[in-house]
Formats: sequence, C-alpha cells, structure tokens
Amino acid sequence: MTHSPILDFTNPYPSARSAVMGRNIVSTSQPLAAQAGLRMLLAGGNAVDAAIAAAMALTVVEPTGCGLGSDGFAIVWDGKELHGLNASGRSPAAWSADRFAGHAAMPDKGWDAVTVPGAVSAWSTLSHRFGRLPFAALAAPAIDYARNGFPVSPVISHLWGLGGERLGGQPGFADCFLPGGRAPRPGELFRSEGHASTLEAIADSRGESFYRGPLARKMAAHARENGGVMTEDDLAAHSADWCGTLAQPFSGSVVHELPPNGQGIATLMALGMLESLGIGNQPVDDIDTVHLSIEAMKLALADLHQYNADIDAMRVTPAELLAPAYLAERARLIHRQQAGDPGHGAPRPGGTVYVATADASGMMVSFIQSNYMGFGSGVVVPGTGISLQNRGHGFTLAAGHANQVGPSKRPSHTIIPAFAMHADGTPQMAFGVMGGPMQSQGHLQMALRVLHYGQNPQAAADAPRWRVTGGRQVAVETGFDAGVVKALQARGHAITVERGNGVFAFGGAQLVLKRGEAYIAGSDPRKDGQAVGY
Repeated sequence: MTHSPILDFTNPYPSARSAVMGRNIVSTSQPLAAQAGLRMLLAGGNAVDAAIAAAMALTVVEPTGCGLGSDGFAIVWDGKELHGLNASGRSPAAWSADRFAGHAAMPDKGWDAVTVPGAVSAWSTLSHRFGRLPFAALAAPAIDYARNGFPVSPVISHLWGLGGERLGGQPGFADCFLPGGRAPRPGELFRSEGHASTLEAIADSRGESFYRGPLARKMAAHARENGGVMTEDDLAAHSADWCGTLAQPFSGSVVHELPPNGQGIATLMALGMLESLGIGNQPVDDIDTVHLSIEAMKLALADLHQYNADIDAMRVTPAELLAPAYLAERARLIHRQQAGDPGHGAPRPGGTVYVATADASGMMVSFIQSNYMGFGSGVVVPGTGISLQNRGHGFTLAAGHANQVGPSKRPSHTIIPAFAMHADGTPQMAFGVMGGPMQSQGHLQMALRVLHYGQNPQAAADAPRWRVTGGRQVAVETGFDAGVVKALQARGHAITVERGNGVFAFGGAQLVLKRGEAYIAGSDPRKDGQAVGY
C-alpha cells in the first residue's frame, strides 16, 4: 500500500503537547542538551554541529543514559545523500571464549563488561566530514555544565538513584556520581571538574587524546588495576566506520536503519512483513493493527536473536533477511486472530540518549549514544568523568553462535538511529526511540504512526506503547485502551500492564519530520526532554 497521509496536528493522548515547528530544530531527551544544540545553530553551525554539541552535553546532564565512554551511531542526510556511521567499539584483543568460561552469561558490570568506547570517535568523525563550526566550540556548553554545574532534572535524578544502588561499589563510581554519598536530588546542582577537563582534552585534540594519548593511557591503566584487559593498543586500533544504511519500503516511504551489529534490521523486517500483510485498513490503535504489529515484531526479533552480530561474523546476510520473498514467507506464519510463539526462520541466500537535528539548509541528523544499562558498567576512570559502557554484555557465550564473544569483535548492539525517506529520494524524518530492546519495537511503532497514519511527531511520541517480552508475553503501558487489552488477551496474548514511569521499559522517542521548508518535532514526555527550534 502506497499513500501520503495528511498530517494530523491533534494529539489525543494524555500529554496533549503540541509539536514544535521551525526551520532549524533540535529534539533530545534533556532540555539543556537540546539548547546546547540550538546554540550551535544560532551561531551559524549546521545540524551536525548541533547534534554533536547536544551529544557532548548529554554526557554531562544525562549520565544515566550515556557518558564519555559510550558508543555511538548516526545517520546523516547531507542535503544530497544519506550516510551511515557505526562508531561502536570492539572487544579487547585479549577477550576469548575461555576468559569467560564458567560464566552463565557475559558480565554486565566492571571492566569485563567494557568494550572500546566509540562515541568520541563519532563526534570527531562527523565533525571532520560535515561540521561547520570549530570542534572545540561544540564542547563549550558541555564544559560549562560540567565545570559550573547544572540542576539535575527529575526523571534523571530518579534513574541516578537507581544506578547508584546497583553500581555504587564499582571502581570510581561513587567518587564521581555520588557526592556526599548519594545521588543528586531534582534541582540540585551537580559539578564534575574531571569531566570538564576531559572534554577540554577531547576538544583540543579532536578526540585523539581519548584513543592515542593521555586519556587512553589512563583508561588502560585503570583496567589493569581492576582486573581488566583493555590496552592502549585496543583503544588505538578503534575506528568509526562509514557503513551506509539498509532500506525497507513502507507505506510510500523508505525506512533506513544501519546494518548490523545494531538491531535496526529487526524494524525493517517487521515493517516488510506488515507491508506484505497490507496493514492499515483499521485505525492505528485498533486491535487488528496492534495484533499484526506485535506478531510481525515477534518474528523479526526471533531472527534477530539468532543471526545478529558483528557483520563480519554473520552467517546470514542482511540482504537475505530482508529479501521480499523471505519476509512474505515469514508474514504467512502470522494468524490474524491468534497470538503465536515463533522461532527463528531459515532465510535462503538471495538505558541510551537520542538526538534528532535539522537545519534550514536541509541537513538532517539522526544520532544515538549510550552506556547501555543506565550508567553502563559502573566503571569510572578516576579524575576524568569517563564512565564506561557495558556493551560486552551484548555478546553471547553460546558456542558457535555468530555473536559469541571473541577478540576485537563488535557485539550485537541495541542502540539504533533511524531515518525515513520519501519514495522520490527526498528526506522525510529523523527519529529514534532509546531504551534497550525496546528500540527496534519503538521504531516500528513510530514509523507506523507517522508514515502510515499521519500522526504528528508529538502525538506519535505520546501514544501508549507495547513491548514484546518473549513467547506470547507482551507488556503495555497503563494508558493502553482497556478494550484493546481485553481483545489482545482473547487472541492469546499474555498481557502485562506495566505501571509507573514508562521510560524504564517503553523508551523515549524523539522525532523531526520535514514538511516543505520547515520541520515538525516531538519529544517524549516519558523523559525530561525538549524539542526546540527557530
């Protein structure tokens, strides 16, 4: 089905926020970071400059989701062409299956959970190729927030407390993040001189210090002192790779995701199945629409868990997983009136923060960075503010699996940016939904709402979400229509209504939609975020 829906500017969901419009836009999960990006646009910078400044600021003002030791990915529309960047890190060269023998699963805390952090390389690589402002200027807001302090926002304060309870004993964590022995309360100022100094070193060296300089030496020394095996050579060997995108036609648009090791391919597979099924004859929140979406996502996730890995280690190619005939075959397994519990198919050859920016020249950026599980590994290099991700937990210990832990290898990754193009090759939307395994599921729900049903970005971000959790089990938010919940249960879905703040389980969406010469943005009310523009 191909159509271009008329955009609906109403918002029937509880926040009732209006979408933000402008010719230059930044949308992200923390207001101070959004404004850091806006400052770059006002200073004559472009959307890449704005995304980098916001991302740097987020390492300070939202440390519960990212840090200087994060990984990062980006999709950039430069005005003529779409580019994909994979800046996720690889495992230390000394990691082998034998190193983790006896573990039930890969560690999620400490140095044995840390792969080489890639976010800094994402900033420098993007700036070098596309940036307009000096790299050092992009760090100025983040340095100011770190050195002079910023008031901690409410959702982040709560997540900070949870992270402190879980990770307070990890090396360096309490000294950096628990001043006075506790997490900052909402509105309290937090300062980190070490973080500010590190940002200055990154800014002055365009990231070189982080991978091949004093900061790299500090990270490697801290690893040795605490039982880790990451070395200066591991850090120096890191590279951010231009990788292109994978594409899936959907409802008159083309949705783009990065190739594996990220999970974005699951979104494309599910959208391809829905296209094959002809979804869209019923309203967006109707039982039939929700049921088919859940079932397609289950099938896609089953294949993701079986096949996704470092692309150099995969035994099934992305092209094989996205082949129309294979997706149609998978879609035929979906029963329109009954929940399934599918396994993976056999294709034949054939935690996180997110930033969306756009500028008046037409450049658009979809950027994501993350420490994975909240504060990640909990490891903080003393005196630097460098909190390190725990991406190593994304490997499996299953012998022979494509994603089995090994040396100098990228793990299967949760964080993914997304982008939509019109069928005529013009840009349509930069979007993302941060939140671990929710991300590919959230992308599907955003694409369905905006691209097919014409909901405005703010309404799409506000709408109640579902999340496949395994087997026939599905979690839904408390705002989900009770009648639809009952209808899903009648079709065999095991529904759990999850109470509390949805950011823990249902992610945080940011979207920027291009409409003519302007942009329309939404920011998720589950987080402290903000869309700003002029």
